[in-house]
Amino acid sequence: MKGHDHAKTVGELPAPAHRESRLPKLLTRLAWVLFVGSLAALLVYLVSGGPWRVAGLVAVDGLTVVMWVTVTFFSGIVHSYSRRYMAGSRTVDRFFAGVFAFTLVVLVLVAADSAVLFGLAWLAMGLVMADLIGAVRGWPQAQAAAALARRYFLASSAILGLGLATLWWHTGATTVSGMASAIGTGPSPAVLVAAGALLLAAMIQSALVPFQTWLLASMTAPTPASALMHAGFVNAGGILLVRFAPVVSVDARVMTAVLLVGATSALVGKLLKSVEADVKGKLGCSTVGQMGFMIMQAGLGFFAAAIAHLVLHGCYKAYQFLASGSRVAHESPTETDSTGSAGIAGIAVIAATAVAGGVLFATLTGKGTDLGSGVVLTLLVVLTVLHAAREFVGGSGVSAAVRYGTVPLVTLPALAVYAAVYNVVAGLLSGLPVVSQPAELTAIHWLLAGVFVVAYVAIERGLYQHSQRLYVALVNATQPPAGTLLTSTEEYNEY
Repeated sequence: MKGHDHAKTVGELPAPAHRESRLPKLLTRLAWVLFVGSLAALLVYLVSGGPWRVAGLVAVDGLTVVMWVTVTFFSGIVHSYSRRYMAGSRTVDRFFAGVFAFTLVVLVLVAADSAVLFGLAWLAMGLVMADLIGAVRGWPQAQAAAALARRYFLASSAILGLGLATLWWHTGATTVSGMASAIGTGPSPAVLVAAGALLLAAMIQSALVPFQTWLLASMTAPTPASALMHAGFVNAGGILLVRFAPVVSVDARVMTAVLLVGATSALVGKLLKSVEADVKGKLGCSTVGQMGFMIMQAGLGFFAAAIAHLVLHGCYKAYQFLASGSRVAHESPTETDSTGSAGIAGIAVIAATAVAGGVLFATLTGKGTDLGSGVVLTLLVVLTVLHAAREFVGGSGVSAAVRYGTVPLVTLPALAVYAAVYNVVAGLLSGLPVVSQPAELTAIHWLLAGVFVVAYVAIERGLYQHSQRLYVALVNATQPPAGTLLTSTEEYNEY
């Protein structure tokens, strides 16, 4: 500390010097009211069986109610958590106002049918999130991270505006639904430009490679803001692609591009995570990879799977960030492998669980039962199960018998839950155009599947660690701009 005239905000909470603000409590209650209202909207939608519209302005459809429930649930959790986390902060009212404003903007975004309203909500969402990243006004690193994020979000909004303007010029429609329905089946230069702009805007907002810098620099944000960002904000790219699915799916080349950019981020995000040392940094790199998987599913034509993925990933990542403080530990590197060796029995359990997981997923969802792009999706599920099972079996906290028996008992029910969520989301989104039209399986899909298998083996075996050049490149790729890096803990303690 440079002096003793600053309010203590680390450690024991300070005794309030003035009357506690009622705003955090009020906005927290309002957030939960919005969640209850969203559940009611979902129930009414299921009973009525159709969307509600205010002509030319909003359209409440299956995607809207799914995202309303998801966003308000996360918002309620973050509001409740923040009442303790932000207690004693001089900017607590501004922070809560920002979180609640972000919630409202996202609710408008997912319901907007007017192209102008959609674009304005997209812009407002980015500006509010940038403000939350720089919530600590006197911290130079936080302000630098906020300024960086703001530039990215302004660029994303400008590119989205280009895409919307191109679609308006091409179709004459001023609504999102009107643009989607007027596209037709034949691609034109204008549609291809619009599709490229939509994809680029989604990549920036979802922090896909090479636009992950703003996300990795945002660790200066208060942890509740990070939870909201990783559980909600970065999902906007998937929502954008689903809402404009008729545009991006009009040409197989565009869908291939969507698939490849998603695959790149999925693989690079996994590699970046492997060289990160801090907890929030690892979670940030994990988000880059998971958003890549989400975009990949859209590129395969499984738009409902992309929405199911963002819902479940949001639940997981919100919990991981809000619980990140409990994972901080001081450790020293050792020569031994902390995960241990699985052995022959362990390998058999891992392989059997992965295969059973793939079969269960294919059976419950119908994906991968024929030679379509669902084969690639099922393969990704198998590799994910393989990785999770290997991590657990290789652990040394409990006996081998317990580990071997627990893996299938935990993994297979979890996959059943995922499949159930997917089927529910697919049912709710069934009224949207082309959300259930898988891409035709091509040689590129088979090649990509082979790349994922090779990459999985290389990462699990640690082969990439033998290249110093690759390791340094990965470390450099995880480093945000110098101005956003914390170099002294005392600087943080000041605020």
